[in-house]
Amino acid sequence: MINKIWMSMLVIGIVFAAINGRMEEVNEAIFSGAQEAVTICLGLISILVFWLGLMRIAQVAGLLKSLARVMEPLVKRIFPEVPPNHPAMGYILSNMTANLFGLGNAATPMGIKAMQQLKELNEGRDYASRSMITLLAINTASITLIPTTVISIRMSYGSVSPTEIVGTTLVATTCSTLGAILIDRYFYYRRLRKGRV
Repeated sequence: MINKIWMSMLVIGIVFAAINGRMEEVNEAIFSGAQEAVTICLGLISILVFWLGLMRIAQVAGLLKSLARVMEPLVKRIFPEVPPNHPAMGYILSNMTANLFGLGNAATPMGIKAMQQLKELNEGRDYASRSMITLLAINTASITLIPTTVISIRMSYGSVSPTEIVGTTLVATTCSTLGAILIDRYFYYRRLRKGRV
């Protein structure tokens, strides 16, 4: 569906530019955008590799497991349907920990694995369970301590203080995560009252 939306926007833009005689501007935007994308990607690689390396060191040192243990009581309350020793719980904790450090690329495989395990708990049904919806809401909003990608983009554009975004990102993502959980719970209990769960 998203591919169709992007393709429609692209075709409409090109047709509109052709009608108005602005194809030269479109060509210039395409090539300058492509060049800028490559520059940003190269800048991001070095910083992401650095943070992924730090995450690997933290993982080997046991820091991530300790953090997951600290988060476990809270996560058990957020996901009451998931048994404590089920593999889904480990993947959920890993996903949340990676998101906490702003490593969305590292969090994605854990989120996919968690969804697969949650689907098994849901007995393979075609509709999402309460836990699957909650995980999706939290993963989308996710509290972030270190916004790695944003810091790397700011560095690649020559920001004087690329890390000044950390405080505001923490506040914003905390609010978004709390909002996601509250909205998730609101709709769950609303459906529960109507007997649809």
